[in-house]
Amino acid sequence: MKKIAMVLLMGVALYGCKSTKALVAADKSPVFVNIDLVNVEDDKVRVEINPGAFATEEVTFYIPKTVPGTYSTDNYGKYIEGFKAFDYEGKEISVAKADDNTWNISNGKNVDKISYWVNDTYDSESEQEEAVFSPSGTNILAGENFVLNLHGFVGYFKGLKELQYNLTILKPDGLVATTSLNQLPSGTTDFAPSGGKNTAFDSFSAARYFEVIDNPILYAKPNSETFQINDISVTLSVYSPTGIYTATSLRERMEKMMTAQKTFLGDVDGTKQYSILLYLSQMGKTDANGFGALEHHTSTVVVLPEAMQKERLEQAMVDVVSHEFFHIVTPLNVHSKEVQYFDFNDPKMSQHLWMYEGTTEYFANLFQIQQGLINDAEFYKRIMDKISNAKGYNDAMSFTEMSKNVLVEPYKKEYGNVYEKGALINMALDITLRELSNGEKGVLWLMKELSKKYGDMTPFEDEKLFDEIVAMTYPEVQTFFERHVIGDTPIDYNTYFSKVGLVSGEVEQACGRFFFDKEVAFIDADPSNDNAIYVRKGIPLSSFLTDLGAQGGDIIKNINGTPISMEAIGPIIQQSFVWPAEEKIAMVVKRGDEEITLNGVAGTPVVMVEKVTDVEGITDAQKKLREAWMKN
Repeated sequence: MKKIAMVLLMGVALYGCKSTKALVAADKSPVFVNIDLVNVEDDKVRVEINPGAFATEEVTFYIPKTVPGTYSTDNYGKYIEGFKAFDYEGKEISVAKADDNTWNISNGKNVDKISYWVNDTYDSESEQEEAVFSPSGTNILAGENFVLNLHGFVGYFKGLKELQYNLTILKPDGLVATTSLNQLPSGTTDFAPSGGKNTAFDSFSAARYFEVIDNPILYAKPNSETFQINDISVTLSVYSPTGIYTATSLRERMEKMMTAQKTFLGDVDGTKQYSILLYLSQMGKTDANGFGALEHHTSTVVVLPEAMQKERLEQAMVDVVSHEFFHIVTPLNVHSKEVQYFDFNDPKMSQHLWMYEGTTEYFANLFQIQQGLINDAEFYKRIMDKISNAKGYNDAMSFTEMSKNVLVEPYKKEYGNVYEKGALINMALDITLRELSNGEKGVLWLMKELSKKYGDMTPFEDEKLFDEIVAMTYPEVQTFFERHVIGDTPIDYNTYFSKVGLVSGEVEQACGRFFFDKEVAFIDADPSNDNAIYVRKGIPLSSFLTDLGAQGGDIIKNINGTPISMEAIGPIIQQSFVWPAEEKIAMVVKRGDEEITLNGVAGTPVVMVEKVTDVEGITDAQKKLREAWMKN
């Protein structure tokens, strides 16, 4: 969740000469940042920061521990090396590292500048159990590609987050920057932290630190397209290492999707510029392995595998980018003080993830049915998939409690439910509002009203939002929030389906294979347990596995005499393609501390799936309400 800004180009000149000791008030002088992408050493980039003069003896510098939109503790300071501080004569000043993300500098009144080296996160993702999510991570590939999520490169001084920032980025020949950050005139400079003459640079400005980290930059060979969606200028920039994908080849689907989004939103006006930064990974040991996107107020970083076929890649882009773009509604225009004044190193989380992520994910699906991008059957399938996926989480946990404590266990592991139950909360609320207003008001209407009341610069009080929504709507909405969002009562989705003439229930569906169904795998590997192959929990399993007696969590040790490992499971799956129904199967599983042998036959695998169908004797009132909900 993120922003934009502006300043004047004056920092570049300072880099070309010796710094002066002008006693500028620390709360007024801009912070000048230099990032050297030309002289990369050992896959590290050097950063220098000149903050102006300080009035205190001790100065504290931070690299973010957590950034908005990630809802995780990532400690970006772990990727910083060689941190140094210098006085106005170029001599080093004593520095003490307090923790992964904090440096204390003594003799602060003499501090002229600091410097440090930055490692990228993509290189170490495969080695870490809890790696930084790739779309919020960083990449350094000298002369080829730089993913600058700037919270991984640029820090801030205690008490000075509201200062203006000027960024000068020394750039390699042949690479261009794509960003929504306010860009100033570029040029060349003789200054370079690691040496060099007549180096080309880009210059950017931001009104405060939040705008720095809210505007990622992608440096890559030219591969971008810009198109207009009403009054929004959208730039799609693509890094495709083999060159198989171009922005031109992906533009049509993106333009069609974003045009539909803007039509859906109507007069909601969040930004005049939007950047889509697509990084396509080759999925090697030193490449990105976490796929999805991280939202910012005027841009999104998307990471997907380059090996995806075009149709699947385009659909993934539609689903992912549509979600991120809808963040221009919330939290850009509707957010609490916890978001407006985010503390990157001691974050206080808002209780309203049901809205920030849940409403956004709901809109990302609702707009597709309303704008004719998907049909009714696909929309129902998406809803049922979310109901099924939500069963893998604690359905009897307060959503507000989880949201406020999302950085710690046991709430942390429930975060993924914001995209499942969070969207379903909004569906149920939407149907409720439509019913109470005779079809005229829904969640989109609600978000528009909240946007008018607040906007991007006026936060709400976290504890008061529910009361404000109830005051704007109906008393029944308070009951809904108290039971299903603040409270821990699971939602009976059929209660809401019945209002629009629908009902859900289990039906038998043929499986594609014994161990997976289309794109849903029934087994997986556990990296923390020597890549042991196990039966997945919390999803409907194939009749092949359930008839054998397998259970979610079982570790598969042996199938028909073959010890199972990452290497062995592939040939077994290949063999299963031609198993006849009468094929005898003996599977040894480890369940807890006990090894159990399961015997049976292959059979013809089916899976029980939840489907939505019309109720018998659907009424005109139900049809009308459904029309208002899905096709308004």
